[in-house]
Amino acid sequence: MSRIVSFSTDNKFAEELDQLVIKSGYQNRSRFIRDASIYFSDLKQRGELEGMKHDEVIEGHLIVYYQHNNGVEKKLMQIRHSNMLEVYSYNHSSLKFSHTCVDVIQGIATALIFRNIIDQLQNTPHVNKISFISAPKRDDGCC
Repeated sequence: MSRIVSFSTDNKFAEELDQLVIKSGYQNRSRFIRDASIYFSDLKQRGELEGMKHDEVIEGHLIVYYQHNNGVEKKLMQIRHSNMLEVYSYNHSSLKFSHTCVDVIQGIATALIFRNIIDQLQNTPHVNKISFISAPKRDDGCC
């Protein structure tokens, strides 16, 4: 069931909002505002990974871009098979255009563990970029 929620704004902001919606690839304002609200709320409540409490349990995707090298692959295998992180899913891809490999690790651990894993990988030769995307925190839902 849908419910209408409205707010007032000046014309300039409304026009800028419409441009943000279009540039972001959304079909309508409602979905854009919904997603932006959830993202902003999660950011305000938990913050970025660097600022989260050590014992905060989070789920998310760790994305590692690298050049093939036994050191990187060995480190990623150690992480996947360690007790530090519960891995739900793991995917490896070779990106032809950017000439790089990417591994996506979907898992759950504390913020401290994710930070430690990122620190380890950042100090590993041939790792080009690491991103972490935390899942929004919800108390109920579909899963």
